[in-house]
Parts: sequence; C-alpha cells; structure tokens
Amino acid sequence: MTQERQVPPSESDSVGRRPTRARWVVSERTGRWAIALRREAGAEGPRLFETRSLPDAWSMLERFPASFLVAELTAAGAEALLNRMVQLRQDYPGARIAVVADRALADWEWLCREGGAVWFAASPREVRPIVGIARRHLRLMPESRDFLEELWDRLPWKPVDER
Repeated sequence: MTQERQVPPSESDSVGRRPTRARWVVSERTGRWAIALRREAGAEGPRLFETRSLPDAWSMLERFPASFLVAELTAAGAEALLNRMVQLRQDYPGARIAVVADRALADWEWLCREGGAVWFAASPREVRPIVGIARRHLRLMPESRDFLEELWDRLPWKPVDER
C-alpha cells in the first residue's frame, strides 16, 4: 500500500497541486495590482503571495529562489528597485521579475526592461501578459522534493510496488 504525500496549501502553487520551489510574489504598497492580477488569473490561477516592501519580497526569494516577482515601481523607490533587479539576476538566477507602475512612470519601462524586467505594465488593465508569463514560469519550475525522496529515487533497485 502506498501512501500519497499530502501537500499543505502553503507549499503548493495552487490548492491541491504539486509542491514547487517557486512562488508568485507581488510587492506593492496598496494591493491594487494584486487585485487586478487575481481577477485576471481567475479562481484556478496560481496562488499569489503579497508583500508590502522590497525587503519582504526578497525574504520570499530567499525561501523560494525560483519565484516570479511582480514589483511596483514608485518615484521614491525607483533606485532601490533597479538596484535589486540587477542583484536578482546574480543572487536568484531562476527568478523572474515583472514591473508595474503608475502611468506617470511609464517612461521608466525600457530602463526596467534593461534591468531585467520580463514585462512592464502601467495600468491594472495591462496585466494579462503578466499572468500568462507567471503561469508559464511556475509551470516550468521543477517539483520541490525533500532529501529522502531524492535519495530513494537514486537507489539502484525499485520498491516492491513498482516492479
């Protein structure tokens, strides 16, 4: 008799799906972008984790280094975000970032893209591509496995129930 491993909701990319090393993280002050992203992703979309600051988002990246991050660009925090984006490629090569901003900051798009953003949106109505990119990124991430599962798979013999 084999026992299927139950995945806690906090460890899966959506309710009842496989565990993953990645998360869909949104870093913004107000929640406006998260609402638009959730609306576009629908009920079956990947779970979205919200943070209210860049340091909090980077804490999530430390735990889940292949995450997809959506970060809000603000006039006051532009320099900090761009510096973090440059570090992202070095520190978390499996992670990706999309940038969202108010329309007044739309001129920053190409600088953000040069800094590593896979997408830039200046309106909550422009989030459809971000949702598609996030879904694809999370789908391509390998399953998270614990040490014993990986060790068991490397053994030179098969378990009795797999013969």
